Formats: sequence, C-alpha cells, structure tokens
Amino acid sequence: MTEISIIPVIPVDASNKKKATVKRKPKPRYDCLKCPGYCCSYPLIEITERDMQRIAKHYKLPLYAAKKKFFRYDKKEKCWALRHHKDTHFGSICRFFHTEERRCTVYAARPGVCRSYPEKSTCGYYEFLRFEREHQGDPSFVATTTP
Repeated sequence: MTEISIIPVIPVDASNKKKATVKRKPKPRYDCLKCPGYCCSYPLIEITERDMQRIAKHYKLPLYAAKKKFFRYDKKEKCWALRHHKDTHFGSICRFFHTEERRCTVYAARPGVCRSYPEKSTCGYYEFLRFEREHQGDPSFVATTTP
C-alpha cells in the first residue's frame, strides 16, 4: 500500500501583500498630425546608435551608408544628430519630415527622443498652435518666428 504524505499549507495573508501598480503614460491631449512640426525644427535632434540602426534597417541600408546620408556628427555637442533640410515655416527641419504633408516619413522607425516627446499628456507647441488658430480664425494658421 502507498503511503500518502500531507504537506501543511500556510495560508497567505492577502492584506499583507503589496499591490502591483502599473504606471501608464497619460493619454495625450494633443494631435501631432495637426501640428506643423515645431519639435522637428530643433537645430539639434540628438540620436543614439540604436536609432541609427533602426533607421538604416527601415531603409534597408548598411549603417555606414545611413550615417552618411541621414545623420551628422556634432563636434561641439559630441553627439550624433539628424540632418535637416529646408523648410518654408522654420528655415530648416528634420530630414525625415515631409514639408508638404507636414508629417514624419519614418514614424514607425523614428528615434527614441521622438518616441518619448513630449513625455507628458500635453504639448506646449500644440497648445500654442491651437490658441493661435482660434484667435486668427484660421484652422491651418502656422505661427513662425521668421520675418
């Protein structure tokens, strides 16, 4: 005959357990598709090696070719950055920003800094833009600092 052993079970006090909290990013109260790309016009948009690899893969290019074509090394800041091209609103803007459609052309492969911006549920640029469009009575108005 087989012997059955009984293992004592110690009940867990549920009130003593720490509740797992999941921090979620707040839902955005802005729409990048309605913005002319203020943040994309920063003179220096710093990127990482991982960002460069992601974009190179997006274009099916070796990293050295992508670096030459899309990025630049800023000697003053000692970092890699996105190249710019001419823009009618801001003078120059990120190389990947489509100036006619006013949108990012590499959105799925965009750099980490672009993915995390603006880090809050609101965007100061978008709020400014909304305010200006309401007061100008023009839903497509773009405020610029160029004369």
